[in-house]
Amino acid sequence: MPSPKKDTSQQELLSILQTASNRLEYLTPNDWALIVDRAKRTPFRKGDVLIQQGKQTKTVYVLVHGRAKVESSKAVIAHIGPGQVCGEMAFLENGAASATVTAEDDGEACAIEWNALSDLFELFPHLGSRFYRSLAVNLSRRLREQIMMKTIAPQSS
Repeated sequence: MPSPKKDTSQQELLSILQTASNRLEYLTPNDWALIVDRAKRTPFRKGDVLIQQGKQTKTVYVLVHGRAKVESSKAVIAHIGPGQVCGEMAFLENGAASATVTAEDDGEACAIEWNALSDLFELFPHLGSRFYRSLAVNLSRRLREQIMMKTIAPQSS
């Protein structure tokens, strides 16, 4: 029988992940419970590198607390916070990370191994469909933000 403290902690975690802005929005509460059950809660400190550009970590991170910056070639691409994911492009491509993700302050993430995600998707195909759709929408939004920044930047010079 799970301890009440663990249940409360798990409920708090699920609440954060399900309600954060820019989260994996198409996941259901049950989807989140399955993912969190197979994830490892990973604390990080300001300055810690979660993902290193060019390396394959085989882990997707979902931030629970704290913020991180996503950089490629020393250019900041994005800032991410609770409910947001990093490492998803390498997961999708089964390749190396395209950017470095560095903690901007102390926090915590749910780290889930690629194999665990793949196993979940085999058992629950609809979870996989909702997960991939959520990733696609998030990546599309990030691309749109980059396009807007590039479009606005020359006009402000």
